[in-house]
Amino acid sequence: MIQVLSEAYAVRRLCGLLEVAPSSYYYTPRGRDDLILLGWIEEVLIRFPTYGYRRVRAQLRREGHRVNHKRVRRVMRQNDLLAVVKRSVKTTDSQHAYGHYPNLIADLPVTHPDQVWCADITYIQLQREFIYLAILLDQFTRALRGWNLSRTLSSELALTALEHALARGTPEVHHSDHGVQYAAQGYVERLEAAGVQISMAAIGQAVQNPHAERVIRTIKEEEVYLADYVDFADAYQRIGHFIEDVYQTKRVHSALNYQTPMEFEMAYWTRQGMDRPTTAGRRLVNLGQPAPSLACPNEIRLAYPLYEP
Repeated sequence: MIQVLSEAYAVRRLCGLLEVAPSSYYYTPRGRDDLILLGWIEEVLIRFPTYGYRRVRAQLRREGHRVNHKRVRRVMRQNDLLAVVKRSVKTTDSQHAYGHYPNLIADLPVTHPDQVWCADITYIQLQREFIYLAILLDQFTRALRGWNLSRTLSSELALTALEHALARGTPEVHHSDHGVQYAAQGYVERLEAAGVQISMAAIGQAVQNPHAERVIRTIKEEEVYLADYVDFADAYQRIGHFIEDVYQTKRVHSALNYQTPMEFEMAYWTRQGMDRPTTAGRRLVNLGQPAPSLACPNEIRLAYPLYEP
């Protein structure tokens, strides 16, 4: 009614006559905005797991996000993050005795598939525990070359994802943060054995690994935040379905001219007059691994990826 009459009368006067607050009339649901804010908040908590809502809000403002503390507190409370900040959910430990490597991709033009792979780790909150997701992203095609889900932040989390990815191909450069999982001897030796150059973002500079950060945000916004996983096995199956059957082959990317990663890579090889049957146009298949059951092991791993036409 107010919308119809507002062409002839002032909205504030109509709200007064109908005893409706003007703010209620102008209110627009912000569910999508809250999901975006939640992603920002979790990115802060990954780096600063002890932060409460005031420090989270201050950090967000430092990063250019203008939000007030009441909204940050509401979103954190609705997603049980006010309690989480008191628990250890840090995924990057840069204080270690392993080697550190320079950022090789800061000014590097990325022009073809498997030139640069970007790696990252995030946490996912279940009802009774935290689990951890490691991914490897091909920066040019935005395709996920490998991933692994685990209950622990051990070196095996990242190394297993790497083995899955190397079964698909080999990058020229592997880029990550300075986390202990990526600097560990076994991980570095595996990269060196494959002839891969190692690149790392500066310590504490997540902005130097934006593509991996963005795909993790996509997985969380479009799958994790919309799900209510029963347990680890349920999360593993549903996240795997999203990555393999939605993200890789159905979800379009504005950066890829609104194509899926698979379509974009196929188009690239077509333009080059080449065929790459080990990647483009084929679907990831998990062989040799039964579907997770309620009595699943501590960590379920995909069999090394193979492809079918």
